[in-house]
Amino acid sequence: MLEIPNTISKETIEQAADILANADALLIMAGAGMGVDSGLPDFRSKEGLWKAYPPLAKLGLSFGRIADPKLFRTQPYLAWAFYGHRLNLYRDVTPHSGFWQLLSLAKQKKGGYFVYTSNVDGQFQKAGFDTNKIVECHGSIHHLQCTLSCQNHLWEADNIHVTVHMQTFKALEPLPCCPRCGEFARPNILMFGDWDWNSSRNRKQHDRYVAWLRKIKDHNFSLAIVEIGAGEALPMVRWHSQHIAEDYNATLIRINPREYTVPDGHLSIPLGGAEALNYIFRLLD
Repeated sequence: MLEIPNTISKETIEQAADILANADALLIMAGAGMGVDSGLPDFRSKEGLWKAYPPLAKLGLSFGRIADPKLFRTQPYLAWAFYGHRLNLYRDVTPHSGFWQLLSLAKQKKGGYFVYTSNVDGQFQKAGFDTNKIVECHGSIHHLQCTLSCQNHLWEADNIHVTVHMQTFKALEPLPCCPRCGEFARPNILMFGDWDWNSSRNRKQHDRYVAWLRKIKDHNFSLAIVEIGAGEALPMVRWHSQHIAEDYNATLIRINPREYTVPDGHLSIPLGGAEALNYIFRLLD
């Protein structure tokens, strides 16, 4: 017998399971909340950021100020302390069970699947999702670019290792540098007020995504959309979910413990990602 919290009806879980089981194709939309159940910090509030990084609280730095591309030129040791520590953290973390559950289902769909995420942590790739079926709309911490946009060059961060002195919250030498010109490097992440972000990798991802969506329409495949942990502070993923749901006559399944409201006709599950997916997939097994 499926026992679920009082905040959600069994009927809603059953509806979500039915939609996911019977769809021809699966679109997974993910925001920051998707990684929280894997043990990743929640940067969506100043308090969450400062809890994860006490030195930033002492400096009075918000996420908007530390995620500033200019810091890689003006205060590179501080900038790389934040992003270097995150790079190490994302490498060490293990994706939670919800990733594997979604991947198992996605592989069964005759129309295939795609992931659209604002997360830069690379957890979907780590869980085994096809790299060519992922759009990272804010870029990836696992890829670097030159602070001077040197020849539009991007490279992987696989061989980059950043050591951070947590007491002073400064990255230690050597800092990552461009292999072509020697200037400081930065993550290929879209930051605040970021006119220098190299979007070439993202554009290729987006082109593949658009081609997949076109195939879904051309073959009249039914599409299921599950959105996990996408908040209202940076609502790009939420807006995109709703747009695709309307355009493809699909039901949106929105999983979010706090910001769970949905337009009429769609499903709201006010739970964390791993918990909600566990309830759904117990009905699918």
